[in-house]
Amino acid sequence: MKSLLLVGGGGHCKACIDVIEVAKMYQIKGLVQPKRSSETVLGYPVIGSDDDLPQLVNSFKSVLITVGQIKDPAPRIRLFNLVKRLGAELPVVYSSRAYCSKHAVVGEGSVIMHGAIINACAQIGNNCIINSQALVEHDVKIGDHCHISTGTRVNGNVTVGSGAFIGSGVVIKEGVKVGKNVVIGAGQTVLCDVPNYMVMKNDE
Repeated sequence: MKSLLLVGGGGHCKACIDVIEVAKMYQIKGLVQPKRSSETVLGYPVIGSDDDLPQLVNSFKSVLITVGQIKDPAPRIRLFNLVKRLGAELPVVYSSRAYCSKHAVVGEGSVIMHGAIINACAQIGNNCIINSQALVEHDVKIGDHCHISTGTRVNGNVTVGSGAFIGSGVVIKEGVKVGKNVVIGAGQTVLCDVPNYMVMKNDE
């Protein structure tokens, strides 16, 4: 199995570790955190800080960004661009319990979590999270650095702009265009186009 370095050690990292272990395609060599630490995450050691990335990327080559994305994509984008500049390979990591059509395209560094479905002619950008039990239907286009959260339903011919966060249980009607850096809170039903940078959430 290929060696894999994980960048980020929070809750999303734990979910990614489970996907990687079940798929048995990569051997996790360790994690990188913003600061050096003696801690472990699900038994895997923190082997360096962000400052050590040039040396670590040179040693391990394959890297997955395992920092989560709640609303703000900036941390994932920064780390993705950093390791790219350092020459890292960013594989697509698929759960063996997910389904991805052979007619779909998934960009580098993206992770497809347990129970997710990606149907024919869907296009997923780079550095995306397609979370557990999310549905991405036929002909959907999802931009780079997006998080499609747990249980979301993205219906046919939807377009999602780069950096968008689509919360748990959201349903997006077929053909809708969602702009870049949009945040849609959990449980929303989206029936019409959403402009760039808009925040949609339930009234508190």
